[in-house]
Amino acid sequence: MLKAQWRKKRVVPEVDAEPDLVVEDADSGFCGAVVGFELGAVVLEDRFGKRRNFPLAPAAFLLEGKAITLRRPASRAPAQGRRVTASGSIAVDNVKAQVAKASRIWVEGIHDAALVERIWGDDLRIEGIVVEPLDGIDDLPAAVRAFGPSRDRRLGVLVDHLVPGSKESRIVAAVTDPNVLVTGHPYVDIWQAVKPERVGIKKWPVIPPGRNWKEGVCEAFGVRVPADLWRRILREVNSYKDVETPLINSMERLIDFVTVG
Repeated sequence: MLKAQWRKKRVVPEVDAEPDLVVEDADSGFCGAVVGFELGAVVLEDRFGKRRNFPLAPAAFLLEGKAITLRRPASRAPAQGRRVTASGSIAVDNVKAQVAKASRIWVEGIHDAALVERIWGDDLRIEGIVVEPLDGIDDLPAAVRAFGPSRDRRLGVLVDHLVPGSKESRIVAAVTDPNVLVTGHPYVDIWQAVKPERVGIKKWPVIPPGRNWKEGVCEAFGVRVPADLWRRILREVNSYKDVETPLINSMERLIDFVTVG
């Protein structure tokens, strides 16, 4: 008779994401201290001051080399007199916006610029960084050369639908200047980076290939004019909590890059 064989189930401990707890994201290897914890994402800051957001998935982090699941600590009373910006940064009072620096952040269009302003505008004004909308990225390599990046004139570019094998990925591959950082998100359009529940839907409509994405989405919403739907979407965005983590991570990388030095 065969004997039943029992395997001991591996138990992954849950650990409170207390401030300054140092953990490593198991997938990317990013290691940093906990500096925030909001709506399913933990914010880690590495020893160079770079911050990234990571979803709170089971067994997604390593603590001293061992797998753990981070969880939100019990709620505490908020610190008195402490304000935060829409991006989640600590607000700095009585500080005027800096004169615009030579470095820039480019985004693909006016909707991207409006969303970035909505969330990161306060931070960018403090740093003196201007966000400029492009009319798409088809001529990005030529535009970068015309800009003339340098160590004191850095350029960050936020690209929609930057996924392997896409047209966008092939265009971006032609930009090799070390003073330029191109990041992106996987969404077809910046609209899709807004969490669907913020606009009253469970998920964004799937638009068939070859169909204009915004037109298809407008049809699904029963709206004729894209500008009308965009105003409705933007009205529901009040902070970084209202957009998806890939967009947050990309923007934080760009801001870090253009504000170095």
